[in-house]
Order: sequence, then structure tokens, then C-alpha cells
Amino acid sequence: MSEIVWQKSSFSGSNAGGSCVELARGAAGLRHLRESDDPGSILVTDVEKLNCFLLAIKAGECDYLL
Repeated sequence: MSEIVWQKSSFSGSNAGGSCVELARGAAGLRHLRESDDPGSILVTDVEKLNCFLLAIKAGECDYLL
């Protein structure tokens, strides 16, 4: 099994110790999403569902959770 390579969100800034969202590609077209403060908790989904989730966030559909 190959090691997962995480990509930090560009919105997280340059603070290496700060919390940020990270994404990684997985096997069979899956995507992995985690919060750097809790790297052991990983959400795994497919590309289509992740795209829908990101579009909903960008459209403000999740703002009520803040």
C-alpha cells in the first residue's frame, strides 16, 4: 500500500502549526479529507461527492453550521 500524500489548503496560510484542511488522492479514485488538528480522523469519499460538498460550501449552503 502506498503512503498517502496530503495537500494543505491554500487558505490555511503559512503557519505550519496552524489548523488546516488537507486533501489526498486515494486508490480507485477516492479522495481523503482531514483536519490537521486531528490527522487520525479521515473522511473518505469519491470525487463526485467531494465536488458537490465543495460547491455547497462555496455557495454558502453550510454557513448555518458556523
